[in-house]
Amino acid sequence: MALSGMRGLSVFISDIRNCPNKEQERIRVDKELGKVRTRFKNEKGLSHYEKKKYVWKMLYIYMLGYDVDFGHMEAVSLISAPKYPEKQVGYIVTSCLLNENHEFLRLAINTVRNDIIGRNETFQCLALTLVGNIGGREFAESLAPDVQKLLLSSSCRPLVRKKAALCLLRMYRKNPDVVNVDGWSDRMTQLLDERDFGVLTSSMSLLVALVSNNHDAYWSCLPKCVKILERLARNQDIPQEYTYYGIPSPWLQVKTMRALQYFPTIEDPSTRRSLFEVLQRILMGTDVVKNVNKNNASHAVLFEALALVMHLDAEKEMMTQCVALLGKFIAVREPNIRYLGLENMTRMLMVTDVQDIIKRHQAQIITSLKDPDISIRRRALDLLYGMCDVTNAKDIVEELLQYLSTAEFAMREELSLKAAILAEKFAPDLSWYVDVILQLIDKAGDFVSDDIWFRVVQYVTNNEDLQPYAALKAREYLAKPAVHETMVKVTAYILGEHGHLLVRRPGCGPREIFHLMQEKLPTVSTSTIPIILSTYAKICMHTQPPDLELQKLIWAVFSKCESCIDMEIQQRAVEYFALTQKGAAYVDILAEMPKFPERESALIKKAEDTEVDVAEQIAIKLRSQLQTSNALVVTEQNHENGTSSAPQLGPVKVPTTAVEDYNSPHAGSLQPNGVPGEADHQPMPSADLLGDLLSPLAIEGPPSSATLEQTPVSGVESISGLVDTAAIVPVDEPTNTVQSIGNTAERFLLLCLKDSGVLYEDPNIQIGIKAEWRTHQGRLVLFLGNKNTSPLVSVQAVILAPTHLKIEQSVVPETIPPRAQVQCPLEFVNLRPSRDVAVLDFSYKFSSSVVNVKLRLPAVLNKFMHPIPVSAEEFFPQWRSLSGPPLKLQEVVRGVRPLPLQELANLLNGFRMMVCPGLDPNPNNLVASTTFHSESTRPMLCLIRIETDPADRTQLRMTVASGDPTLTLELKEFIKEQLISIPTPTAPASTIRPPPVATQPPTSETAASTDPGAMLAGLL
Repeated sequence: MALSGMRGLSVFISDIRNCPNKEQERIRVDKELGKVRTRFKNEKGLSHYEKKKYVWKMLYIYMLGYDVDFGHMEAVSLISAPKYPEKQVGYIVTSCLLNENHEFLRLAINTVRNDIIGRNETFQCLALTLVGNIGGREFAESLAPDVQKLLLSSSCRPLVRKKAALCLLRMYRKNPDVVNVDGWSDRMTQLLDERDFGVLTSSMSLLVALVSNNHDAYWSCLPKCVKILERLARNQDIPQEYTYYGIPSPWLQVKTMRALQYFPTIEDPSTRRSLFEVLQRILMGTDVVKNVNKNNASHAVLFEALALVMHLDAEKEMMTQCVALLGKFIAVREPNIRYLGLENMTRMLMVTDVQDIIKRHQAQIITSLKDPDISIRRRALDLLYGMCDVTNAKDIVEELLQYLSTAEFAMREELSLKAAILAEKFAPDLSWYVDVILQLIDKAGDFVSDDIWFRVVQYVTNNEDLQPYAALKAREYLAKPAVHETMVKVTAYILGEHGHLLVRRPGCGPREIFHLMQEKLPTVSTSTIPIILSTYAKICMHTQPPDLELQKLIWAVFSKCESCIDMEIQQRAVEYFALTQKGAAYVDILAEMPKFPERESALIKKAEDTEVDVAEQIAIKLRSQLQTSNALVVTEQNHENGTSSAPQLGPVKVPTTAVEDYNSPHAGSLQPNGVPGEADHQPMPSADLLGDLLSPLAIEGPPSSATLEQTPVSGVESISGLVDTAAIVPVDEPTNTVQSIGNTAERFLLLCLKDSGVLYEDPNIQIGIKAEWRTHQGRLVLFLGNKNTSPLVSVQAVILAPTHLKIEQSVVPETIPPRAQVQCPLEFVNLRPSRDVAVLDFSYKFSSSVVNVKLRLPAVLNKFMHPIPVSAEEFFPQWRSLSGPPLKLQEVVRGVRPLPLQELANLLNGFRMMVCPGLDPNPNNLVASTTFHSESTRPMLCLIRIETDPADRTQLRMTVASGDPTLTLELKEFIKEQLISIPTPTAPASTIRPPPVATQPPTSETAASTDPGAMLAGLL
């Protein structure tokens, strides 16, 4: 970059370098920017030379990290300069300062095209470099044909054609639908005959992109690729400048083998034989040397060759050779080579008949578990998990258990899960499986998920021969002085069910087990106490003849727990105390658990990451239909027989106490959570049975809470039928539509701002909402008010939850009495950022009509936010550190309902985004900040900037920044949606007059207002 003749630029650079601190540098930069801005603004007719000088200064300031929000037009205008120095500056600065969507680029398209189709090769290279760097759809639409002609032109120098190939590649990757490559097979075949290695390498990159989208059109290129590899492998006519540390053009070798992997197979025997000879030469000729650069190049070629060998499913002899070579790699001292060796050996497990060969290196792989580098340890763990089978499962699992004691916390959860899965899949006998799981819980209890101990309980329950052994091992672990809470859960369950089998063993009597359990009772949380209470009840039942002293001790525990604040503990204590006083009459109630139905392990399903079940797919489909629509209400009436023809979901009925179903046909044994066991043997779509029974949701929640999986009647078919018939009214039957009172969509938007109000109302019912939100959790109560003097029957409320929300729903009564109101509490946990909404599928029957309405619930993104004030000292460093997509996104939003600036600030405050005054000197701009909470991430700071145009309030420019790309995108789209559909503050909301419903939450009001802030100028 020649600076001769530009003394001002040289002086400026010297001044910047001599600044003693950052503040002085900023003052000098601001002074220079003001000077340049003045020259551009006030002085007409600047020469190209003067523009070049000032544009260079702008670029230098931009490279220092300062924002430059002017002078773009001057930089673009230099592209049309007749001389090379000015044109070069125009191209360089334009490609650095402007992105593909900048409107100024349209002004330069014709100039760029003239340079491309011109005869000046230097100008052609500048233009191709600009287009290749920026890309852009408009460039692709206008210039792709010219670039294609340039690439195929035999009169152009290789330098130009090389740049043309790379430029075309960028345009094709960005806009494959715009760049026309139909019939390019012959042209690519012609390009692969090119003798110049620069053009050939660039053309191969283009071929990789083409065959990745459609390999069928480029079969004629396959033999050419093999010939190129042969030429490189034999080092025939390879220019010295393309030989890297004695390796002929490693980049071209890698790209060629990458292109071959997109073809499914090679049918021609001669071509296949030639290719395998090349691959054999690569395998034989690669070794580890001292020179790092040569190692990097040769290993890049080698690992691509290994990938191609696996893709082509080569002969076993070559596979053996590949594994042997990787075995050498995992034994060397260089950590990068060991990592690559382990990673590629793991990939080779997908090839058939290779696992036995990899087992020969098992000792070295186990040694890698103790490597200082955690990345290598993770790869070794993945490889051991993949190569495990019945023959080596014991050795591998024992090594994993031994390693578990010293493994860092970051790996223990994954290590525990994989050890548990391997023990279950390849257990030589079930007693060994029980030993492994109990050791796992003992060594890493904090990192053992509930699914692991649920599964061991299932195995013990279903295998009578295993029960005495499992009970004895549970007794041994429970006797340890320090026991993890998960161990207390599993031992309490096993000893409660099968502890009576140990009665003849010394130290295993009911009284000894009770005292051991009682020692652990003060140390456990409220989620474990209900299981221990169930164990005590079982001990009482199994102690025959009754031990009166033991009974008194257990009754004392029950009596103490009757006043516990936790409803689950209180309920169990009361019921068990009453039951155990009935003598032998309660033996059948607390009988031993029946066998669980055989089903796929939840652990294995978790590891395989199975697809969403049918019911979830239906819920997702229904939610998507309701994202932008109003509530759908349909009334269907059969005039012939007076009965409703609409399909109905079964009632969501769950026993509110454990005693409620004791007299049911299924009563026979009591689960640890107080739900009769046989009733749970109905098939469920996806959940693990014991997971359903003993999940924290079932244990910790109040007795009246229940999830939809416990619904005894409505299955997937019922939900499917509801979706279909609720959306489509039959043509052959007369129908009446119940009109909602007020605009349901506006009610939803208002409730996104407020925490109480009316969600839906029609002539028969009013549904109100009152909610409170705290970090990533929330509680929302639905108030269902019957406005009539007749009861509403067949009432059902089903929550269709999006995947990012975990929702607990209580029972809704089937009948709402006249002029009465019932409440339905909902508990929400936010797992990750998402704009999807939960849907309330509500239906009831009044007279002979069935009404079904589907409503969006206002558990939206902003409810899990907390406004936070940010000072200028805190804001600006954060704003600058979040530079560009995907962490910072900007969009011009059009179609906004015109609002005064104060009301717009009030709206942002209502969305829990605190407007921060004094940050922007422009009074028409707003800055807001908030923190987002979810279960999967720490609190994330979000920064929002709104730039308004006083002359046109229907559009604004919005910039959103956060430390999480998904959160940034979801928050930007959420704010955009709300600004386009701003609710009016006067939505009608009638109230229910009769006294029984007088507790209805108030109607929506506008959010409280605060003074709007303003924002920094120019941080775009």
